[in-house]
Amino acid sequence: MPRAYVNGINIYYNIEGQGEPLVLIMGYSGGLIGWVFQRRAFGKHNRIITLDNRGVGKTDKPGGAYSMKMMADDTVGLMDHLGIEKAHICGMSMGGMIAQEIAINYPERVGKLVLGCTAARRTDSLGAILGLGEGYTDDDIRALPIMKFVNSLYSYGFNKCLYRIFMVPMAKVYARFSSPIGLTVQLEAVLAHNTLDRLHMIGAPTLVITGTEDRLVPPSSSEALANGIPNARLVRIEGGSHSFFIEMRGRANREILDFLRDG
Repeated sequence: MPRAYVNGINIYYNIEGQGEPLVLIMGYSGGLIGWVFQRRAFGKHNRIITLDNRGVGKTDKPGGAYSMKMMADDTVGLMDHLGIEKAHICGMSMGGMIAQEIAINYPERVGKLVLGCTAARRTDSLGAILGLGEGYTDDDIRALPIMKFVNSLYSYGFNKCLYRIFMVPMAKVYARFSSPIGLTVQLEAVLAHNTLDRLHMIGAPTLVITGTEDRLVPPSSSEALANGIPNARLVRIEGGSHSFFIEMRGRANREILDFLRDG
């Protein structure tokens, strides 16, 4: 798969399928491999662009501060490199945070917007997941060993036993090959993310989709997104986990494809 020199780094990406461009942006610590259950289904209808975000996978992993705006600039820069003036944008979890920044800062580049299992700002659920108790601070999170943090997230990302048995160990192995620096600075970007006061600036038709049993980003975060984005549509996948797009991919893929094809 090719790399593109964009925004001062080499970005690893893949293109497949035919039709209107659809950029898929994966969440924290994840890369394009995380779209394995979407690429074929979506590629029947769209030209699919997937990428490893700055800091993970085969994309460069520079140190220094990251931000969602920086990673949004990376994605739009990749679109420029590929000659794509406008695309549908779909982001999951942290990828949805990046997608929000794209829609706010580059409205002319976005066709339709899909925000899955994500939030306008990081949620208070992190403290409970990490065993920090009440009154924890961002510094308490930063003090944790980064792999302990990542492993905790993966364990809470799946609800079905079969997926916890097979997918979580695979995800942990993938994370071990990632750069601790990249994982740490991505985490800093997540902690700093806040678009709550700017959601009204999103003009693209938007689908907000969440699992009702998401233990990482509670469904209330998706409700806040849908309430803040003009005319956004909210879909709740009953029983869905944070990784509903994997565990309940049939329903999730249908909802996303129907939204992209509608109108």
